[in-house]
Amino acid sequence: MGDKFVMSARQADELDYALGRCGWSAADIKRLCEGDMAATFLLVIRGHAEVVQVKHFINCDADPFLPEGWKGVEFHRKQGQFLWEPEKVRLHLAEGQQSGSVVGTDLRTALEGKPVLNANVLDYLLAHPHLIPESWKGKLVFFWGTIYRLADGSLCVRYLSWDGSRWHWSCGWLDGRWRGRNPAAVLCE
Repeated sequence: MGDKFVMSARQADELDYALGRCGWSAADIKRLCEGDMAATFLLVIRGHAEVVQVKHFINCDADPFLPEGWKGVEFHRKQGQFLWEPEKVRLHLAEGQQSGSVVGTDLRTALEGKPVLNANVLDYLLAHPHLIPESWKGKLVFFWGTIYRLADGSLCVRYLSWDGSRWHWSCGWLDGRWRGRNPAAVLCE
Protein backbone atom coordinates (compact mmCIF):
# COMPACT_ATOMS: atom_id res chain seq x y z
CA MET A 1 0.00 0.00 0.00
CA GLY A 2 1.22 3.61 -0.24
CA ASP A 3 1.55 6.28 2.35
CA LYS A 4 -1.35 6.57 4.77
CA PHE A 5 -3.59 9.50 3.89
CA VAL A 6 -4.18 12.09 6.59
CA MET A 7 -6.68 14.85 5.94
CA SER A 8 -5.92 18.25 7.41
CA ALA A 9 -8.62 20.23 9.19
CA ARG A 10 -8.62 22.69 6.28
CA GLN A 11 -9.15 19.88 3.75
CA ALA A 12 -11.94 18.44 5.88
CA ASP A 13 -13.63 21.86 5.96
CA GLU A 14 -13.26 22.24 2.17
CA LEU A 15 -14.73 18.78 1.60
CA ASP A 16 -17.56 19.43 4.05
CA TYR A 17 -18.39 22.73 2.31
CA ALA A 18 -18.21 21.22 -1.21
CA LEU A 19 -20.42 18.25 -0.35
CA GLY A 20 -22.96 20.46 1.41
CA ARG A 21 -23.01 22.94 -1.47
CA CYS A 22 -23.76 20.09 -3.91
CA GLY A 23 -26.63 18.69 -1.85
CA TRP A 24 -24.98 15.61 -0.35
CA SER A 25 -26.85 14.09 2.59
CA ALA A 26 -25.44 12.10 5.50
CA ALA A 27 -26.79 8.96 3.80
CA ASP A 28 -24.92 9.86 0.58
CA ILE A 29 -21.65 10.23 2.49
CA LYS A 30 -22.23 6.93 4.28
CA ARG A 31 -22.78 5.26 0.89
CA LEU A 32 -19.56 6.83 -0.45
CA CYS A 33 -17.65 5.28 2.45
CA GLU A 34 -19.03 1.76 1.88
CA GLY A 35 -16.98 -0.93 0.12
CA ASP A 36 -14.87 0.43 -2.71
CA MET A 37 -17.23 3.25 -3.69
CA ALA A 38 -14.55 5.90 -2.96
CA ALA A 39 -12.13 4.00 -5.24
CA THR A 40 -14.71 4.21 -8.04
CA PHE A 41 -14.98 7.97 -7.60
CA LEU A 42 -11.19 8.24 -7.57
CA LEU A 43 -11.12 6.66 -11.06
CA VAL A 44 -13.42 9.46 -12.26
CA ILE A 45 -11.39 12.19 -10.56
CA ARG A 46 -8.16 10.90 -12.12
CA GLY A 47 -9.71 10.68 -15.59
CA HIS A 48 -9.80 6.85 -15.88
CA ALA A 49 -13.61 6.62 -15.90
CA GLU A 50 -16.63 8.75 -16.68
CA VAL A 51 -19.94 9.32 -14.97
CA VAL A 52 -22.91 8.72 -17.25
CA GLN A 53 -26.28 9.92 -16.00
CA VAL A 54 -28.92 7.20 -15.99
CA LYS A 55 -31.92 7.95 -18.20
CA HIS A 56 -35.19 6.79 -16.72
CA PHE A 57 -37.59 5.60 -19.41
CA ILE A 58 -41.11 4.72 -18.31
CA ASN A 59 -43.34 2.49 -20.43
CA CYS A 60 -46.55 4.50 -20.44
CA ASP A 61 -48.14 2.10 -22.96
CA ALA A 62 -48.12 -0.82 -20.51
CA ASP A 63 -51.28 -1.79 -18.66
CA PRO A 64 -51.32 0.10 -15.36
CA PHE A 65 -51.11 -1.54 -11.96
CA LEU A 66 -54.58 -2.56 -10.77
CA PRO A 67 -54.87 -2.58 -6.97
CA GLU A 68 -56.38 -5.70 -5.46
CA GLY A 69 -60.14 -5.53 -5.10
CA TRP A 70 -60.59 -2.75 -7.66
CA LYS A 71 -62.93 -3.47 -10.57
CA GLY A 72 -60.75 -2.19 -13.42
CA VAL A 73 -59.31 0.64 -15.42
CA GLU A 74 -61.93 3.02 -16.80
CA PHE A 75 -59.49 5.12 -18.83
CA HIS A 76 -55.75 4.90 -19.54
CA ARG A 77 -53.99 7.39 -21.80
CA LYS A 78 -51.09 5.59 -23.46
CA GLN A 79 -48.08 7.84 -23.86
CA GLY A 80 -45.33 5.63 -25.31
CA GLN A 81 -41.86 5.50 -23.82
CA PHE A 82 -41.63 8.50 -21.52
CA LEU A 83 -38.23 9.88 -20.49
CA TRP A 84 -38.48 11.17 -16.91
CA GLU A 85 -37.20 14.74 -16.84
CA PRO A 86 -38.71 16.53 -13.85
CA GLU A 87 -38.12 19.97 -15.37
CA LYS A 88 -40.54 18.98 -18.18
CA VAL A 89 -43.34 18.17 -15.73
CA ARG A 90 -45.43 20.79 -13.98
CA LEU A 91 -48.12 20.66 -11.35
CA HIS A 92 -51.36 22.02 -12.79
CA LEU A 93 -54.28 23.50 -10.87
CA ALA A 94 -57.57 24.18 -12.61
CA GLU A 95 -59.10 27.62 -12.16
CA GLY A 96 -61.54 26.49 -9.45
CA GLN A 97 -58.77 24.82 -7.44
CA GLN A 98 -56.73 28.01 -7.28
CA SER A 99 -59.39 29.87 -5.31
CA GLY A 100 -61.23 27.04 -3.55
CA SER A 101 -62.28 23.63 -4.78
CA VAL A 102 -63.85 21.88 -7.73
CA VAL A 103 -65.77 18.60 -8.05
CA GLY A 104 -63.63 15.82 -9.53
CA THR A 105 -65.98 15.17 -12.45
CA ASP A 106 -65.74 18.85 -13.44
CA LEU A 107 -61.96 18.73 -13.03
CA ARG A 108 -61.83 15.69 -15.33
CA THR A 109 -63.60 17.74 -18.00
CA ALA A 110 -61.27 20.72 -17.43
CA LEU A 111 -58.22 18.45 -17.89
CA GLU A 112 -59.40 16.96 -21.20
CA GLY A 113 -56.85 17.75 -23.88
CA LYS A 114 -54.10 18.51 -21.35
CA PRO A 115 -51.01 16.25 -21.38
CA VAL A 116 -51.72 14.62 -18.00
CA LEU A 117 -49.40 11.81 -16.94
CA ASN A 118 -50.73 8.31 -16.33
CA ALA A 119 -50.39 5.99 -13.33
CA ASN A 120 -47.40 4.18 -14.84
CA VAL A 121 -45.37 7.30 -14.06
CA LEU A 122 -46.67 7.28 -10.47
CA ASP A 123 -45.65 3.63 -10.00
CA TYR A 124 -42.22 4.21 -11.54
CA LEU A 125 -41.62 7.15 -9.21
CA LEU A 126 -42.68 5.07 -6.20
CA ALA A 127 -40.10 2.45 -7.25
CA HIS A 128 -37.48 5.25 -7.65
CA PRO A 129 -38.44 7.82 -4.99
CA HIS A 130 -35.14 9.70 -5.33
CA LEU A 131 -36.53 10.99 -8.66
CA ILE A 132 -39.53 12.71 -7.08
CA PRO A 133 -39.04 16.49 -6.84
CA GLU A 134 -38.79 17.88 -3.31
CA SER A 135 -41.32 20.55 -4.30
CA TRP A 136 -44.01 17.85 -4.46
CA LYS A 137 -43.90 17.31 -0.71
CA GLY A 138 -47.00 18.70 1.01
CA LYS A 139 -49.15 18.08 -2.06
CA LEU A 140 -51.28 15.22 -3.37
CA VAL A 141 -49.99 14.88 -6.94
CA PHE A 142 -52.62 13.25 -9.17
CA PHE A 143 -52.02 11.21 -12.33
CA TRP A 144 -55.18 11.85 -14.35
CA GLY A 145 -53.98 9.83 -17.35
CA THR A 146 -55.39 6.74 -15.62
CA ILE A 147 -58.85 6.59 -14.06
CA TYR A 148 -59.91 3.51 -12.10
CA ARG A 149 -63.26 1.97 -11.29
CA LEU A 150 -63.59 0.67 -7.74
CA ALA A 151 -65.55 -2.44 -6.75
CA ASP A 152 -68.54 -0.28 -5.76
CA GLY A 153 -68.58 1.31 -9.24
CA SER A 154 -67.20 4.72 -8.24
CA LEU A 155 -64.32 6.30 -10.18
CA CYS A 156 -61.00 7.45 -8.72
CA VAL A 157 -57.57 8.78 -9.65
CA ARG A 158 -54.39 7.71 -7.86
CA TYR A 159 -51.98 10.22 -6.37
CA LEU A 160 -48.52 10.43 -4.79
CA SER A 161 -48.02 11.99 -1.38
CA TRP A 162 -45.29 12.33 1.24
CA ASP A 163 -46.21 11.19 4.76
CA GLY A 164 -43.20 12.77 6.47
CA SER A 165 -40.95 9.75 6.08
CA ARG A 166 -41.74 8.14 2.71
CA TRP A 167 -43.74 8.46 -0.52
CA HIS A 168 -46.92 6.44 -0.94
CA TRP A 169 -50.01 6.38 -3.11
CA SER A 170 -53.71 6.67 -2.43
CA CYS A 171 -56.66 7.82 -4.51
CA GLY A 172 -59.26 10.55 -4.79
CA TRP A 173 -62.86 9.89 -5.83
CA LEU A 174 -64.25 11.80 -8.80
CA ASP A 175 -67.34 12.75 -6.83
CA GLY A 176 -65.16 14.43 -4.17
CA ARG A 177 -63.81 17.98 -3.98
CA TRP A 178 -60.32 18.82 -5.28
CA ARG A 179 -58.45 21.71 -3.71
CA GLY A 180 -55.28 23.72 -4.22
CA ARG A 181 -53.00 21.06 -2.79
CA ASN A 182 -54.36 18.50 -5.31
CA PRO A 183 -52.51 19.34 -8.55
CA ALA A 184 -52.37 17.19 -11.67
CA ALA A 185 -48.96 16.10 -13.03
CA VAL A 186 -48.83 17.33 -16.64
CA LEU A 187 -46.16 17.71 -19.30
CA CYS A 188 -45.05 21.28 -19.95
CA GLU A 189 -46.52 22.50 -23.21
